[in-house]
Amino acid sequence: MRKNWLLFKIYLLAGTLTFSGGMAMLPTIERVVVNKYHLMSRADLYEYSTLSQTLPGVIALTNACFIGKKVNGRSGMIFAGLGAVLPAFVLMSLATTAYQLVPKEGIALSILGAIRAASAAFLFSAAYSLARYNLSDKLSVLLALGCFLLTVLSVASAPTLIIGAAVVGITSTFVKRQRDQKKG
Repeated sequence: MRKNWLLFKIYLLAGTLTFSGGMAMLPTIERVVVNKYHLMSRADLYEYSTLSQTLPGVIALTNACFIGKKVNGRSGMIFAGLGAVLPAFVLMSLATTAYQLVPKEGIALSILGAIRAASAAFLFSAAYSLARYNLSDKLSVLLALGCFLLTVLSVASAPTLIIGAAVVGITSTFVKRQRDQKKG
């Protein structure tokens, strides 16, 4: 039960104090889950975070469910998931109500602009962490750069790129196996 409450607390705090969505939480989650409490390896954390990014749905919730399940089974998944969802629900309920009352000029506008800038930094930090872990060979780097460019230029949608990347992964595995069979 201690692990469940710990997972709930980790995701509750990360969700409350991190803006920009699920992947922006990654550095915070890594510091606590991997470095402080040693609940899982960095490799497992990045594996689940990458998988969370590719599946449909809310990234923070998907990530919390994967990590919670790994750390403490089904109950860990439920507690981590609740911790991830609760701050977003409460904060969005308050924000939607308060947004109508906030002036759209002056200091309030400056504060919102600063929060957006900080959010971008969180996202870049998460992207850098995932890239360091996942981009281990030339094909991965080229695939990531290609997908990035196609996304930025609005040439292809995310589902198309994910399916394309899967095809490239399958093809490269097949080619490697053929090459290894010829050598052996």
